[in-house]
Amino acid sequence: MGLIASMYLGNLAGLIMVLTGVPLFAAILRVPFSIIAPLIVVICAIGAYTVHNAMLDIWFMLLFGVIGYVFKKLDYPLAPMVLALVLGDRAEENFRNAIKGSQGDLMVFFSNGLVSTIMSLGLLMLFWPMISRAIMHLRKG
Repeated sequence: MGLIASMYLGNLAGLIMVLTGVPLFAAILRVPFSIIAPLIVVICAIGAYTVHNAMLDIWFMLLFGVIGYVFKKLDYPLAPMVLALVLGDRAEENFRNAIKGSQGDLMVFFSNGLVSTIMSLGLLMLFWPMISRAIMHLRKG
């Protein structure tokens, strides 16, 4: 009972903090980007350095910032890359655990209706560029 009550109180406190902070965040958006950008870089550098107290992390931050800038200029979508970087390790670990648990049988990913549907939709989205290209090629030819 206490856990549930603390969750409700936490949500209420968060709501109050967000509602009182909205005018501040709106005011920040009026500041020119040429002033905000260096502050963002400095805060990111401090955050990167504090993880392992290593200058190498700042160099990685700058390298990935340049890579992100190049990808943005080439109209490469950044969201899938960020998702892959954030979730990639965990997804690989869970994939390995599923394969171990099924003793190497890949049919575990099609074991019931829900899992089969999600897996099929994922595979369809993965191969959709090739499928749509093949459909367009068949229509033309």
